Amino acid sequence: MNMDNRFSVIIVEDAKLELKGTEEIFRTDIPEADIIGVASNEDELYPLLEKQQPQLLLLDLGLGGSTTVGVTICAKVKKEYPGVKVLIFTGELINEKLWVDVLDAGADGIVLKTGELLTRNEICSVMSGRRFVFNQPILEKITARFRSSVMSDVARRKALIDYEIDRYDECMLRHLALGYTKDMIANLRTMPFGVKSLEKRQADLIARLFPQEEQRGINVTRLVVRAIELKIIDVENLEADE
Repeated sequence: MNMDNRFSVIIVEDAKLELKGTEEIFRTDIPEADIIGVASNEDELYPLLEKQQPQLLLLDLGLGGSTTVGVTICAKVKKEYPGVKVLIFTGELINEKLWVDVLDAGADGIVLKTGELLTRNEICSVMSGRRFVFNQPILEKITARFRSSVMSDVARRKALIDYEIDRYDECMLRHLALGYTKDMIANLRTMPFGVKSLEKRQADLIARLFPQEEQRGINVTRLVVRAIELKIIDVENLEADE
């Protein structure tokens, strides 16, 4: 960002010490930013927006003891002032659901108040039109989740091959995990087998998924647990067929 390209900022932060530190970051590292207002809550923010819309709103998620008010503010600002870019600057390090909520509300990025904190790089990225701008701490968390998701998918595909699981096996196991009886599974449009065939398929699955010495006395619950352990079915994405 060229220093001649000045832009306006409103900061929403209820902790005075943190506000002072944030203002110092702008003063020393981002001198082309004009801070046209600061607010510690919703009531202070909206009159500022009515008076003059900033190009950037730097918004804390937790205000006045609430961890969700920032999500509400973000959604309202994006709806009523679509030209305003919203960058979240938050100390909410644990509640990842809030990050998802505020991104769904239209936030252009999230910077966690940890590690390198707020840098010129995040501000320049948002002002240049980039979406999903994150600082290093949140990128590390996102990368870890992405890696876990990919490796889980790889393990599942490998299990389907290693244990010769076809789509009917997967369908049966998934619905057993959802609490369906074999009579209910036999009535699914996607399952062209009767109850007796499903019982034979269950016995065959037990033979494939368990060592021979463990196969006696295996019930439906233990079979489902084994399928989850082997990643054959994904407990995070259990959905019933019609």
